[in-house]
Amino acid sequence: MIDGDFVSTEWLAANLGVEDLAIVDCTAFLPTNPRDAAAEFLAAHIPGARFLDIAEVADQTHPAPHMLPTAAAFGAAMEALGVGSNERIVIYDNSPLRTAARGWFMMRHFGASQVAVLDGGLGKWLAEGRPVEAGAAVPRPGRRFAAEQRAGEVVSKSMLLEGVTAPVVDARSRARFTGEESDPRPAVASGHIPGARSLPMSALYRDDGTFRPAQELRVLFAQAGVDPHQPFIASCGSGVTANSLILAARRLGGRGGMLYDGSWSEWGADPATPKETGAP
Repeated sequence: MIDGDFVSTEWLAANLGVEDLAIVDCTAFLPTNPRDAAAEFLAAHIPGARFLDIAEVADQTHPAPHMLPTAAAFGAAMEALGVGSNERIVIYDNSPLRTAARGWFMMRHFGASQVAVLDGGLGKWLAEGRPVEAGAAVPRPGRRFAAEQRAGEVVSKSMLLEGVTAPVVDARSRARFTGEESDPRPAVASGHIPGARSLPMSALYRDDGTFRPAQELRVLFAQAGVDPHQPFIASCGSGVTANSLILAARRLGGRGGMLYDGSWSEWGADPATPKETGAP
């Protein structure tokens, strides 16, 4: 069993090679970052890991990036990777965006019951001198991912416009939230959803990439005016870093975090949606 939403590097090192353990690298970067996540995986990854490209395993018909695919498409993609929904799944990344949280959300949302994030990710793993391997992932045939989308976890733009009562919490940087910094995507406005609260994703993590302890997380949520034990809607630039807010709330015992999947890349690109700038 995986106990909770996190595993340590020590735990993963002790369980490498276990038959029912699937390790998934979910590294991704902003479009303005020249780093290539797939190439970095081929150069060095945790032994036995496979690579989940969140830009590819997505709804390619939607104009906003990284939108969740259908359950059937996600299940097929996981089976192609050799990941089963009944396995113990550990997600990690090597990105300043902490994109493992997106992989964690996707796996759980589509029905996997034992999913955890490697606390500290590949950066901590490497800093401790733990083993890596290069090249393509070794095939794991015969894995079955019985994908079924969980209800009540994702919020759409239309739901927000109709008036969802839960507060919106924005995981982008403070400068992007206030509009002082332009959005990195062309034709996307600056600012935030009216009434949203600001809780930058980067504040949730320590310098070594591990999550801050519960006491510090409680302070951050309180400063943002958000009760992590009550329902809230997590938003960000493109539905990726927002998942760290949901993960942080779960670490505090909250189970009501929902994802606005389209996030600002959808909202800010629509000239008809209301927008605010400045501090909340």
